[in-house]
Amino acid sequence: MELESSPEWLNKGDNSWQLTAATVVGLQTIPGILILYGSIVKKKWAINSSFMVLYTFACVLLCWVCWAFQMSFGQQMFFFLGRPDFALDQKYLLGQGFAGLYPRATLVFFQFVFAAITVVLVAGAVLGRMSFKAWMLFVPMWLTVSYTVGAFSVWSPKGFLFEAGVMDFAGGFVIHLSSGVAGFTAAYWVGPRASKDRERFPPNNILLMLAGAGLLWMGWTGFNGGAPYAANIDASLAILNTHICTATSLLVWLFLDVFFFEKPSVIGAVQGMITGLVCITPAAGLVQGWAAIIMGILSGSIPWYTMMVLHRKINFLIYVDDTMAVFHTHAVAGSLGGILTGFFAEPRLNRLFFGDDPRYIGLAYALKDNRSTAGFRQIGIQFAGIAFIVILNVVVTSAICLIIRVIVPLRLTDEEMEIGDDAVHGEEAYALWADGEKFEIAQRNKMFDVQDIES
Repeated sequence: MELESSPEWLNKGDNSWQLTAATVVGLQTIPGILILYGSIVKKKWAINSSFMVLYTFACVLLCWVCWAFQMSFGQQMFFFLGRPDFALDQKYLLGQGFAGLYPRATLVFFQFVFAAITVVLVAGAVLGRMSFKAWMLFVPMWLTVSYTVGAFSVWSPKGFLFEAGVMDFAGGFVIHLSSGVAGFTAAYWVGPRASKDRERFPPNNILLMLAGAGLLWMGWTGFNGGAPYAANIDASLAILNTHICTATSLLVWLFLDVFFFEKPSVIGAVQGMITGLVCITPAAGLVQGWAAIIMGILSGSIPWYTMMVLHRKINFLIYVDDTMAVFHTHAVAGSLGGILTGFFAEPRLNRLFFGDDPRYIGLAYALKDNRSTAGFRQIGIQFAGIAFIVILNVVVTSAICLIIRVIVPLRLTDEEMEIGDDAVHGEEAYALWADGEKFEIAQRNKMFDVQDIES
C-alpha cells in the first residue's frame, strides 16, 4: 500500500544520502569557511570576516527559495536563464524533482548550499576592507544576475552549455571558476587593504584555521559525492577521487614550498588542499583514480606557480589585492580542472553520469579509440565554457560594484580599516581580560581603583 508520504517514485536511500550530502556541504560553510576566514585574517578582522560568511548563508537561502532556484533550474526564460518564481509552495516542493528519485524540496536544499558557498568564496577576495553594507547589497545582486546564469547555462537540462556538452561534474565552472573571477574582479573595484595590512597580515589563530580547513576538506565528500543525485557507484568513485586528488595536491604544494623556500608552510599546505579540491570537482565521477593523482600533481604545482612566481612578476596581479588568493585557488584551479576533465573523462564513467550520449569522451580516450574529432570537440567545449563564465563574471561583477558604490561606499574608511572589527561592528573577537573586558579597559579600571584606595 502506497503511503502519502512515500510515493512510488521516492527512493528513501537516495533521498537520505542527498539530504546528508547537502547538510555536509552546508557545514563546509557554517562553520567551516566561517572558522577558516575568521582565523586566517588579522585579529582585528576576525569578526568582520566571519560575519560576512554568516550573513551570506542566511541571505542566499531567502533569495534562493523566493526566486533564484527557479532562475537556475526552473522553466526556461532565455537560453541562459530560467524564469524567476517561488520555490515555497508545498505542492511544488513535494513533487518529484527534475533529477533524482526524491522531492523538489531536497533538490532546493541541496542546490542552495552550493549557491551559498559560491558567494562566500567571492567574499574571500575582499576581506579586510569592503564595507559590510556594500556586501549586504552585493550578495543578493550577484546571486541573482551571475550565479543563476552560470548554473542554468551549465547544469540545467535546458541550458545552452549543458546542451552543447560541457562537462562540469560538481561545479568547477559554476562554483569555482565563477567565484574566483568574480572575487578578483570585486577586489579590483573595492581597492586594496590598508598598506599595513597588505604588507603584514598574519593569521590570528593557525590551529583554528586548520580546523576550518579540515571541515572544508571532509565536507567535499558531500560536495562531489552528491553530484550524481543518487547513492550509486559513481558517487562512491567521486568521493574517493576527491580525496586522492586533494591529498596529492597538498603534498606537491608542500614539497615545492620546502624545495624553494626551505620551510614547510601550513598556510601553503591549506592552499594546496584547496586547489586539489577545486581541480577534481568538475571531474570527480568522470575519471579514474590514476587520473585523479595526475590532476593532484598538476593542481599542486600550476596554481603554486601562478601564485608564488607569476603573481610577483605581473603588475596587474600585484595591483589587485586578492586577500585569500581566490583567483589562483579557484579560478586557475577550476579552469585547470575543467580542461583536464575534457582530457581524462572516461567513456563508461561518462555514461554513468550523463547517460548514453556518445558526445561525452575525454581526449585521451578519443585518441585511443580513433575518435579524435569527438575528443578535440570536447576540449573545445570545455574552453568555451571557461570563456563564458569568465566574461560573464567580469562584466556582471563590475556592473554590480559600480551600481553599489552609487548607493553606499564600496570601501571602508581609512579609520575603519585602521581599527577593524571594533569600528565596523562595535565588537572584538577575543576577550583578553576578566569578564570580557578588553585588556586596556581592564588596566585603566585597575589604575583608577588603585588611585581611589590611595586617596
